[in-house]
Amino acid sequence: MGQDEFRFEDHILKGEDNKVSDSSREDFYEVCKIVKESFSKGWEDSGEYLEELIDIQKKAIMGYKEEAEFFKEKIKSILMEKGIEHSQFPPWYENLTEGVYHESFGMGPLAEWFKDEYKESSSLKVIGDRIYFLEKGTMVLKEQRISKERRDQLIRALLLLKPKERISLSFHELYLLDGTRVTVFKGDMVKENQEAIIFRRYIIPEYTFKEQAERGTIPYCAIDLFEMMVTLGFNVAFLGAVRTSKTTFLSTWQSMEDPSLEGVMVETDPEIPLEKLIPKAPLIQLLADKERMQDITKHLMRSDGDYIIMGEARDALSLDALIKITKKGTRRVKLTYHCQDPKSFPYDAAYEIARDLGGDLNFLVKRVAESFDFLFHFIQLKDKSQKRLNSIYQMNYDQIRQRVVYNRILKYLPGKDSWTFSPLLENQGTELAALEDLKVYREFKGKLKELSDNEEVK
Repeated sequence: MGQDEFRFEDHILKGEDNKVSDSSREDFYEVCKIVKESFSKGWEDSGEYLEELIDIQKKAIMGYKEEAEFFKEKIKSILMEKGIEHSQFPPWYENLTEGVYHESFGMGPLAEWFKDEYKESSSLKVIGDRIYFLEKGTMVLKEQRISKERRDQLIRALLLLKPKERISLSFHELYLLDGTRVTVFKGDMVKENQEAIIFRRYIIPEYTFKEQAERGTIPYCAIDLFEMMVTLGFNVAFLGAVRTSKTTFLSTWQSMEDPSLEGVMVETDPEIPLEKLIPKAPLIQLLADKERMQDITKHLMRSDGDYIIMGEARDALSLDALIKITKKGTRRVKLTYHCQDPKSFPYDAAYEIARDLGGDLNFLVKRVAESFDFLFHFIQLKDKSQKRLNSIYQMNYDQIRQRVVYNRILKYLPGKDSWTFSPLLENQGTELAALEDLKVYREFKGKLKELSDNEEVK
């Protein structure tokens, strides 16, 4: 049999082979065995097609409730028929039926992460036999373990979601129904018995600047300032390391956008649910991996949208497309970008473009600096659940001195957990903002001056 040949028994998750010390858990795995045998025999006796069962399991794993209930109802019937409906089960399951379902057909001991009590946890990691949940910004090792055999079976079951993908590959990426991204590292990409399965979901908070101020991410007194910046249509870049609130802030900013404007968003992963944030807006959401980005950027250049959003600018093609679009006069351009130092952004972006697409580096730096009005830089504190807006730089290019000019209008003071502000500089970006709405622009300048007059603010 070939390495990638499909075998149904590989996808039906089995109970742990290694016995645990708690006799009640031994009984639970014996219950799972009884139910699986009865389930399989009943299915075979019915004469139904095996492919149908596989399709039901695939949808159940993806998150379709009807298909999951199909398994649970049958399991419940078998438990009652065998007189074992009062058997004990491990504490990470809600009840016996749920436990048997997940051990046999679902997520196994990872199922706890999908409970309501962990809905604020954005990450689940399996590393070897260990299971970790992200809780309040920290990865917490859980009690349950998952054996090598169970990991292999879980991976095979998850790969039902991508039936054309070869099981022998060492890397897989797929998505559940709710948008949860599942990344798998195995084979020669990891050390022996150290397979990694990573679940990452995008937590949808209440997208308002007020909510983020209450979390301490941004200064409360600057809420009006940010709302005015949205209205004025500045081109903005949200910068920082992984999990520093860049995407959350972009989503909040976008949720304040005029819903009558036409927009296009490009993402490599379907993270930002703009159809829920601004459901009435004529906003096209495109997904593009590296192979598709070239075709999409051609269409973006011909797009008649009022603005463009790059969910995460990862490569030269996406950065180059944004720069060209802004040079055509498009406003309200937004992107997120992994960057440690915001003042290095125009140089990093220019280097990416020059390296992959060619061009003079200094000229590209100039183009990037002229394309974005403000750079928002976010950081994560020692308590990883705490994020902070670390700085806002007004960026421009000095044509006379031939260099990028920065004006930091906001600075975070970590020792005091507060912020200071500085006044605005007049440049081409501010002139365009004044043309957008002169009244709001004057209010914006006045608000920033008011904040700047205070030594520090919360």
